[in-house]
Amino acid sequence: MPTSRRVRNEKLRIVRPRYEGNLMIGRAFTNANEELYEPTFSNVLRWKLLTKNPQAEEKKRDTWAPAVQPCADVISQRRPDTLVWLGHASFWLCWNGLTFLFDPVLFDLPLIKRRHPLPCAPTDLTGIDYLLLSHGHRDHLDDGSIRLLARQNPKMQVLGPLGAAKLLKRTAGTLPPTQEAGWWQQFDLGPAAPIEVFYLPAAHWHRRGIGDLNTVLWGSFLLREAATGRTLYFGGDSAEGPHFYQIEEQFGPLDIVLLPIGAYKPAFMMSRSHMNPHEAAKVCNQLRAGHLIPMHYGTYDLSDEPASEPLRLLEQIVGEGWLNAQLHAPAVGEPLAIAGME
Repeated sequence: MPTSRRVRNEKLRIVRPRYEGNLMIGRAFTNANEELYEPTFSNVLRWKLLTKNPQAEEKKRDTWAPAVQPCADVISQRRPDTLVWLGHASFWLCWNGLTFLFDPVLFDLPLIKRRHPLPCAPTDLTGIDYLLLSHGHRDHLDDGSIRLLARQNPKMQVLGPLGAAKLLKRTAGTLPPTQEAGWWQQFDLGPAAPIEVFYLPAAHWHRRGIGDLNTVLWGSFLLREAATGRTLYFGGDSAEGPHFYQIEEQFGPLDIVLLPIGAYKPAFMMSRSHMNPHEAAKVCNQLRAGHLIPMHYGTYDLSDEPASEPLRLLEQIVGEGWLNAQLHAPAVGEPLAIAGME
């Protein structure tokens, strides 16, 4: 019987009262409900070989992709208080003089091509202060992207989950300065940092190879402006779960939330890893968010729903009055001014 233990970064502060650290059973991190989770091979087999996608023809006809707006000038100028969606779950953020890059995947995935171009050249992504990595799946942590960013951002620091450093050492060759955090821990950006960064729970999992199932933690990020308390939440990948109530209890109401809305069909395969648009709207309301920016749709073909369906359903939800937040669905590369989003 594998032994269980609680783990955390002893050098970082835990912000949730009475939280003792992430539960591990053997070598594996547990999920947000503190249970072991792994996608079963039988579900993969059922999805790929035994089940016909009822929307197969609709998906084939659906050639929609997000509009793309060039953003190299915004990035080179480090436009203050600006958020830019680079596609999928990748975002560039300049806030209070610091520049953050979330889950950058700048190229095609293995066997999966981007459905739209990057809104800037990968070499435009310089001057990055902090690289934020939510988890180790290849559509969020890409080897080629990390190597490039490490070369052209020699002063960049990496903020990621427990276990991330061993991935980055293999990926980047020379390991950038890296802080690993468990859930409910605050990264150390220094006593005078204008932005506070916290690593928070998610309901997901990890695997990159054959023998590393759930050996690296997964999670989400919350950024908070020290002077004003304004917040920006990046959800990474997550299914629905009680951790969102806990996040609201600790930090809410939130100002801006970036939540995934795609890769949800078939439900028997995806529902414990991702959210559909209705679930994302529900979570947004649970977080008492003022502004919702959707992500994790339109860039890569990862699931059975047609490309345009996630955003179309979310806009329908808004039209029916079920979302309490203001929806922002920018073009890829379109700069969003976050100073007025409260």
